[in-house]
Amino acid sequence: MKFKELDLRPRLLQAITDRGYQDMTAVQELTLAESLQGRDVTVQSQTGTGKTAAFLITLLERMLRNDTPQNKMALVIVPTRELVVQIEKEALLLNYHTDFRIGSLYGGVGYATQEALLRKGLDIAIGTPGRLLDFSQQGRLKLKDIGFLVIDEADRLFDMGFLPDITRLLERMSPRHTRQNMLFSATLNRAAQRISDEFLNRPVAITVTPEQMTVDTIQQELYQVKSHLKMNLMLGILETEAPRTVLIFTNTRHAAFHVSKKLQINGHSSRHLTGDLPQSKREQIMNDFKAGKFAILVATDVAARGLQIDGLEMVINYDLPLEYENYVHRIGRTARAGNTGKAVSLASEGTIRQIWDIESFIGMKIPVRPTEFELYATDKSEGSRIERDPRSFASKPRRGGGPETKQRRKKRSGKPLSARSRTSHQVST
Repeated sequence: MKFKELDLRPRLLQAITDRGYQDMTAVQELTLAESLQGRDVTVQSQTGTGKTAAFLITLLERMLRNDTPQNKMALVIVPTRELVVQIEKEALLLNYHTDFRIGSLYGGVGYATQEALLRKGLDIAIGTPGRLLDFSQQGRLKLKDIGFLVIDEADRLFDMGFLPDITRLLERMSPRHTRQNMLFSATLNRAAQRISDEFLNRPVAITVTPEQMTVDTIQQELYQVKSHLKMNLMLGILETEAPRTVLIFTNTRHAAFHVSKKLQINGHSSRHLTGDLPQSKREQIMNDFKAGKFAILVATDVAARGLQIDGLEMVINYDLPLEYENYVHRIGRTARAGNTGKAVSLASEGTIRQIWDIESFIGMKIPVRPTEFELYATDKSEGSRIERDPRSFASKPRRGGGPETKQRRKKRSGKPLSARSRTSHQVST
């Protein structure tokens, strides 16, 4: 079905056309059929299926109609700052021929600019839970004024520990029947289902299965390789395939740092993206990657969740994900908007259970490719001393420092702890 077949306001339809959108994806067609009628929805769909446009078009169209449940302001809650920025950019493009005030509210940056946005008034606010809760507690964000609520990447929000914050935000809002609610999640886990039951108003359940995305649009390959040879194999794959843009996933920020450094030693233009980097740095890295200033981005799941990278040719799972659902999130970074893409996974010792879980989840066997000798490349970083990521020192106490170490020293010496020390020791253990 085409967007022009919907009964949309001409200004919004023109912006959709300007974006190059013609045919609706499955999630867009199923969602808009319900949401444009004002119904609440819970949508189970992977990233890369067009859900962002689905809820933004709903918000803009209903606000253009002045067709609000009670109040006008719309709030979109997402787990990461990167996703806030990405959704805001898409919203501004779809708002090009209209004049709604759109702004982002997230942590890691100063309050002044965002406070100014709230003073002027926003029609659509996009934000992360912590900053939204801060502004609500300060009285700057009036949650009672929310007429439209979108919770995006709900499963990731709850995986990252935001369930208490989300619950507090929802409890501060007007009753659920006074607004339109939309919840989007790759998997409707128990936390997402609980939020749906308690805070949504008889939502219509919509499911777009992950198999449709992974099987139809992404070429998947699995290589079995010894751990100490993964870099050699990956270098050979990069030389053989010569992709213009690559996103490599690791399970830890330390691995992301080291893999990126090894790639640089081997002559590849590479950067790493992890959740502990300052927000300004993360945004600069993503902007440079999208602009083609370097070819390979090495990232963790937390940093790369929800990223939209147009034309990404290859995803490599240097480490298989620990959670099988994340396999679909990862490979969904490629083959977006109707394009094709390739996903390569490196399976080393002890990962057979992860492979079984992933294949069960996506409903297919991942084709195993032979790891022939000729495919391995020389790793020029072997024997090189790679400096540690300087941020790793921040999370580790210095030897001999910290209250717990001092208390243990007192216990070993036989000296009694003071009442204050005993209390702090009991709390800390």
